[in-house]
Amino acid sequence: MRASLSRRSAPLITGVCLIALAGCGSSSGSGSDTDASQTPVSSSAIPVVASTNVYGDMAEQIGGAQVKVTSIISNPDQDPHSYEANSRNQLELSKAKVVIENGGGYDDFIDRMLNSSDNSSAEVINAVKVSGKTAPSGGELNEHVWYDFPTVAKLADSIAAALGKADPDDAGTFTKNANAFKARLKPLQEKEAQIKTDHGGEEVAVTEPVPLYMIEACGLKNATPEEFSEAIEEGDDVSPRTLQATLALFTDNKVKALIYNEQTSGPQTEKVEQAAKSAGIPVVPVTETLPQGKDYIGWMTANVDALASALAK
Repeated sequence: MRASLSRRSAPLITGVCLIALAGCGSSSGSGSDTDASQTPVSSSAIPVVASTNVYGDMAEQIGGAQVKVTSIISNPDQDPHSYEANSRNQLELSKAKVVIENGGGYDDFIDRMLNSSDNSSAEVINAVKVSGKTAPSGGELNEHVWYDFPTVAKLADSIAAALGKADPDDAGTFTKNANAFKARLKPLQEKEAQIKTDHGGEEVAVTEPVPLYMIEACGLKNATPEEFSEAIEEGDDVSPRTLQATLALFTDNKVKALIYNEQTSGPQTEKVEQAAKSAGIPVVPVTETLPQGKDYIGWMTANVDALASALAK
């Protein structure tokens, strides 16, 4: 899979330096450049910067009151692929003791800004590296590893270890919280296993590769033409031939559901969504960042439940 943030619409770090900080640009569009943790924190809280609120939430769940988390991409209406990093982001990175990035080309601006901030002491957690996943032979890496629950479990341990290094006195608490977080992941994996039992081998369609790890864990087959999902992910136009082949999945009732990325919709994906609805095929909306008011577990529970309900229709 093509790397989203770096290749499709790479974050721009441009403009005149502010307060001796390199890199400025527009905000995320949420009215705030960053999203600080809402959890009450201690005066000695560990400063943590996460590239998205998905990883920010995990840090809050594991760090509790001992962390102050800033999530750079947090607006649920913001397409993460087109995010423009800015000077406030770099200021936060310059103070961070722990940084959590996705990696795999998804959020390369983190490494660039961290290097410019002259903060070499920060503990950097790269989710793709933690996952151990690599591109298949002749293919590209699917970097959306937060939809893979075994990876998220490994990531919880990595976050606890990094926080424990920054605050040895509370290391035991971080480990305990990580274990509790991983315990909450188990029902999600059980739900995926049940879907695999009930619907394994059935075909579905996607607008982008975002949910593919979840789909694979559920034993489902992705019937979407690769040219379609890659073009949408890259922000390119889909060829008429590829679009027609994709629409035929619904008009010919070849798939049981459409998993639709709401954060990167456009005229061509909307045509696909309408084709699915017209054919009576359920549409399962997904996003790349946390919806407002949701934590990671609640968000993923809703995603898996929605997929199970769609397949049962």
